[in-house]
Amino acid sequence: MTIQIGLLAFPGVQQLDLTAPYEVFASLPGAQVHVVAASLEPVRSATGLTILPTVTRDACPRLDVVCVPGGAGVNPLMRDEATLEFLRAQAASARYLTSVCTGALVLGAAGLLKGRRATTHWAALDLLAAFGAIPVRERVVRDGTLITGGGVTAGLDFALTVVAELAGRTEAETVQLHLEYAPAPPFPGGTPETAPPEALAGARTRLARSRATREGIVAAITGARVSRADWAVSDDG
Repeated sequence: MTIQIGLLAFPGVQQLDLTAPYEVFASLPGAQVHVVAASLEPVRSATGLTILPTVTRDACPRLDVVCVPGGAGVNPLMRDEATLEFLRAQAASARYLTSVCTGALVLGAAGLLKGRRATTHWAALDLLAAFGAIPVRERVVRDGTLITGGGVTAGLDFALTVVAELAGRTEAETVQLHLEYAPAPPFPGGTPETAPPEALAGARTRLARSRATREGIVAAITGARVSRADWAVSDDG
């Protein structure tokens, strides 16, 4: 039986949030991977790469795995009722509801994270609580049929975890070897806890404007007051 997997595409998507899991899922025998969007028009990612959807939301089949990537485009997507309704409808029958990076915020906006453990990019982790989720600072978090991945590169770890659930550990390890996924970063760091102070300050500055906008959107959707305690940076960086 074909395993139907759908990854959501939208303007401003972080392309690696989508393409890294896509590469893993497409390496799974028996999987059909869909790039789902509002239309079949090309989608420009947050960093300028053009992505071509393969199916519209309206024509999308029932999915076994629903995946929402993150990116700057998540901000308007959290208030896009057509997208939120699509996710609610698919979640009702999907085997696994999933996200990478800030895609978790869209699941939250759809009301799909209440009372559930989830993760996202470190710069948005505290925002999950406004949607009734339980934020967890881990690279991949599973809560029953909900599987969420942390920021950007965690999409590879996340996707391999999903493959193990779908087809077993040996198949996941085979895909991992096929892709030669054996990370050895050239520099220590990669998390706020391990990054040098100057790198953390630079990242906060670059993310500050998007973070401030996102806070306002989350507050408007949920009515919750969003604390900046976990962010600790001014709007202007």
